[in-house]
Amino acid sequence: MRWNTAEYAGWGRALRAEGELARPERRSVLGAALAEGLTPAIGNRRSYGDACLNSGGRAVDMSRLDRFLGFDPETGMLTVEAGLSLGEIVAVMAPRGWLPAAMPGTGFATVGGSVAHDVHGKNHHGAGTFGQHVSALTLINGQGEQRVTQDSELFRATMGGLGQTGVITSAELKLARCKGDIVTVTERRAEGLDEHLALLDGSEATYSVGWIDATAKGTAMGRGILEEAETGAGLVPPMKRSKTVPMDAPGFALSSPVVRLFNAAYYRRVPARGRSMVKPLGEFFFPLDRIHDWNRLYGKRGFHQFQCVVPLAEAEALREMLRRISDAGLASPLAVLKRMGSGRAGFMSFPMEGYTLAVDFPARPGAADLIRGLEDITAEAGGRIYLAKDSLGSPNRVRAMYPELDAWREAVQMADPGGALATDLVRRLRLRDKV
Repeated sequence: MRWNTAEYAGWGRALRAEGELARPERRSVLGAALAEGLTPAIGNRRSYGDACLNSGGRAVDMSRLDRFLGFDPETGMLTVEAGLSLGEIVAVMAPRGWLPAAMPGTGFATVGGSVAHDVHGKNHHGAGTFGQHVSALTLINGQGEQRVTQDSELFRATMGGLGQTGVITSAELKLARCKGDIVTVTERRAEGLDEHLALLDGSEATYSVGWIDATAKGTAMGRGILEEAETGAGLVPPMKRSKTVPMDAPGFALSSPVVRLFNAAYYRRVPARGRSMVKPLGEFFFPLDRIHDWNRLYGKRGFHQFQCVVPLAEAEALREMLRRISDAGLASPLAVLKRMGSGRAGFMSFPMEGYTLAVDFPARPGAADLIRGLEDITAEAGGRIYLAKDSLGSPNRVRAMYPELDAWREAVQMADPGGALATDLVRRLRLRDKV
C-alpha cells in the first residue's frame, strides 16, 4: 500500500496534522498493510476537531472502501464497507423505502465514522443513536480480524469508541422504513428560550430540530425556528443547485454585526403563523452538504464547534450559556438546539436525555476562553461535551463527564495493547491513560 505524506485537518480546520496517509481500494490491500502494524482509520474527516488526526504517524483513509455488500429487502438489513457514506446509502435506499435509522447533519459521514462517534440525528428522541441499529461489525485489531455482535463488551467499546478498538472494515445495519424520498416540513417561530424548549418538548414529529439565534439578547434570547418533519411519497421537488466556497473568507464575513443581521433576517423568513413545505430528503437531513467547502467561510484559521448535552432539569444552564455567547459576540449563524432521548449504544456515546446545544465559533481571540467557560457550565449541570466536535476540552472535565470511561479503557487495552490506534484527540484528553 502506498503511503503519502500530507497535511490534513478535521472539518473545523483549527487543528491540523502532518503524517503519512494511504487510501486502499481493496479489502485485501488494507489487510496486508495492517498486518505490518495497526494504524488509525479515518473517513471523510467530518469530525470537527482532532478525532481524525494522527500527527507524525500514519492513518488509513477508508473512503475508497465504500461498497454495498448485501441487502435483505424483507428485514432491511444492509451490509456495507466502512468507507461508504450515509448520503450514498440514502441515495440508493430511500427510493426503495429504506433509510439509515439515525443520521447526523451531513451525508458525507462514513459508516465507520458514524460507528466511531455513535452519531445521532434529528430523531434521536425516538430512534436513539446510529450504533443502536448496528447488529454486527468486523474489526481488525491486535487480536486479528473478528466479527463483533451486540452482546459483547467489545461492541459497546466500539460504539462511540473513537476508533480505538480496531479498524472497522464493514458493518451490518438495520435500516428503517420510510414512506418515500421526500419530507414534509413544518416551521414555527419560537420567540424565546422558554417557548423554544416547550415546542421541542411538545413535538410529536418523527424528526425535529431547532435553529437558534445565538446573538439574541434579553427577552429574545433563545429565539429560533423549530423544524418538524415526516417522510412522504410524491413528486420530488428539484434539489437546489450546489455551490462551492472557492476561497477562505475574510474575517469580516462572519463579524458580529453581519451575523446579527443575518440571524434577524433568517428568523423573520418564517411567517409568524408558521409554514409547511415539501423538500427532497437530502435538503432536510443534510442542509449544508450542497454548499461544498462551507467550512472555508470561517477563514484560514478555521473554527471550533461547542456541543453539549445537559439534563432536562438543567435548562437554566442553557440560559447562562446563551447569555455568555450573545455577550461575547463570537457566534456564527450555525447554532442548533435539539431534544435528546436516553438512547446510546456505547460506553463513550455522547447522548443523555436532555437538551443539546451546538454553536460554531470562528477561531478568533476569545473563542477558546468562551468555550472553556461553556464546558464549565456543562460540567456543573451534570452534562457532557461531544467528542466528535471537541477541539479544546480538558482531560479532567471529560473523565468526569463519561463515567464508563474505565470500562471502555479496559476493552481498548485488550484490543490494542500497544496503543497503535491512538489519535491526537485521545492523546490530548489522555483517554487511554490510567488514572
